[in-house]
Amino acid sequence: MSNLAPANDTALGAESVAALHALVMQSLDDDQAQETISIPLEGKSSIADYMVIASGRSSRQVAAIAQHLAERIKKETGRSARVEGLPVADWVLIDAGDVIVHLFKPEVRSFYNLERMWGFVDAPVAGNA
Repeated sequence: MSNLAPANDTALGAESVAALHALVMQSLDDDQAQETISIPLEGKSSIADYMVIASGRSSRQVAAIAQHLAERIKKETGRSARVEGLPVADWVLIDAGDVIVHLFKPEVRSFYNLERMWGFVDAPVAGNA
């Protein structure tokens, strides 16, 4: 995969969004993120087309997953993802434009329960459980 979209802030085409989403999901799976779910937001919110939520076993793993994902997005798309929360890494947000990724330590994820907030209570779990 090379250059899914130019490095700018314009919305990606449907194919590019699907490719970015697939890249995110594959990277999380490769890094053994746990309880990964993807919530389609198209038509529900203008912030992104997908919100992906996953957990890491520790702050160290959450930080490593986040850093690797940001690097992979940059390498494959030429776009820089914005990353927030790395110093503590209890909850890290990666904003890749049309795909938003939340990485949590398990106890922080259950406290905020974003799945329920977005009405995705019975979300299918992708990858490792």
